[in-house]
Amino acid sequence: MTSSINEQSTSPSTSNVGKAEAFTNELADELFAALLPDRQYRYAVAGFVPVDSLQRDHQHQGPLMHLGHQLEQGLTSEAVKRGFIAQDFKVANGIIIDDLSDRVFTRNVENLTSVQAIDFYISGTITQQSTGAMVNARVIDARTRDIIAAATQFFPDDLFWPGERVSTRNGRLYRSESFKNEVNL
Repeated sequence: MTSSINEQSTSPSTSNVGKAEAFTNELADELFAALLPDRQYRYAVAGFVPVDSLQRDHQHQGPLMHLGHQLEQGLTSEAVKRGFIAQDFKVANGIIIDDLSDRVFTRNVENLTSVQAIDFYISGTITQQSTGAMVNARVIDARTRDIIAAATQFFPDDLFWPGERVSTRNGRLYRSESFKNEVNL
């Protein structure tokens, strides 16, 4: 039996998108369980990053990067649905129009508001494991840096690598269990 080494999936399949949302919802249930929405406080959800580097690797847009983006966007939605005020700190001072698009989001600090009334940060880390990723989320008081809530959720790898047989992750070759069993038959 032959298999392509280049066979890999770097984004969730359509059938798994709902699963990723469900896992994000479960994480939010635990994270917000002890918090009561208060309309006077503003929450900003920042990116979730790999625990070993504490930063996104823009050269590697693999599944952990997709998970980090999903958590940032998903927890923003979950916070708003639960009655919290989420402040989007990446909104520009106005609409940005260029040849390819018009948008209000930017990472260019010159186009961002310099004063942001953020009371709490929501963020966390991602730890890659052999069968998925462990996500640790926290709500942090922006003034005192106290962690006022925390949650942990495991995200299985089949959300990001469904049906793979042979793939590479971080420069290493991996075979899924179903492929190993087929080879041994």
